[in-house]
Amino acid sequence: MSIPTEPIGSLPRPRTLLNALTDHAAGRLNDAELTKLQEQAVADTLARLGQLGSPVLVDGDQAKPSTITYPLTGLMTAAPDGATIPFADGHTRQLPCLTAGPFRYQVRADTYLKQARKYTDRPIKQAVVAPSALSLLYPSEPIAGYSRQAFLDDVVAGSEAEIRGCLDAGAHRVQLDFTEGRLALKLDPSGSLLDELVAINNRVLDRFTEDERARLGVHTDPGADQDSTHSLDTDYAELLPKLFQLKVGNFYLQLASEFDPEPVLKIVTNQLRPGIRVFVGVTDPIDTTVETVEEVRDRVLLAAQHIPVDQLGTCDDAGFSPWADDTSTSRELAFAKIEARVQGTALASQALGL
Repeated sequence: MSIPTEPIGSLPRPRTLLNALTDHAAGRLNDAELTKLQEQAVADTLARLGQLGSPVLVDGDQAKPSTITYPLTGLMTAAPDGATIPFADGHTRQLPCLTAGPFRYQVRADTYLKQARKYTDRPIKQAVVAPSALSLLYPSEPIAGYSRQAFLDDVVAGSEAEIRGCLDAGAHRVQLDFTEGRLALKLDPSGSLLDELVAINNRVLDRFTEDERARLGVHTDPGADQDSTHSLDTDYAELLPKLFQLKVGNFYLQLASEFDPEPVLKIVTNQLRPGIRVFVGVTDPIDTTVETVEEVRDRVLLAAQHIPVDQLGTCDDAGFSPWADDTSTSRELAFAKIEARVQGTALASQALGL
């Protein structure tokens, strides 16, 4: 047995695809030509991850507009002036805002998974937006004829269908991206907003069997965009007890960028329950320095002092380009960090006699 290791999801796109996206937006490239280049980027991503020895692959979100907004692609009833997410360096990201109902997924993540399946028979993990993130699309003023409750019912149904589509397509794991969890505590220190978001996610997760939930996971981080975060200054101690209420078999926790990871690990120890696995972040996607394999090994060994090795895994702290920011972190830097994670985890497994 060795300690499992998995990527989170997004990877910077190659320059050829970035140029193609510019040309497509300007009308110089048609849909079919863009799709072909996206497929080539997916194939290259899968191949390179395989060459690095990654036991689980991802398509790198090469065709997603962002990890949050892809279900809205082409949706005509959305305005650009939704909730604003402030980052520590001063830049912001803004979510769309729903203007009319009913809400329906325009694109589901299983379509990306089926495309990736054409290029490999290796295990593939599929990241999906958490229904809690989509719940933020409903405006503060009610939509005439379409209540927030009706909207949430539609989000839950759409999320269940997406996850089932991924499981049916053979996903090794389906990972809910829950970056808004820690942000919720920053926006509402009382915890009420976080409680609401956890409850929305569990409405979906309750629809799956225990065996199915063993293939489901949730990822949390303090944001990773343009080399900045949105909620790193919010204490994990307030998030983790509620995060572990989510009914999944796998938890992916940002940890490498924590100033002091040991208190976080002690909290995790208190939240462990049988049958779950905790993947700890051992590489920091927004740090321009590539971790050494020895640094990764030592981070894994520290985690193993608090988490039983049969419940331990490793991951990157976050995706490398969740908002389709393909330049702050280069594609080559991302692959170098992934290689360090894979090799450092293997070193830790050896040191533990696994």
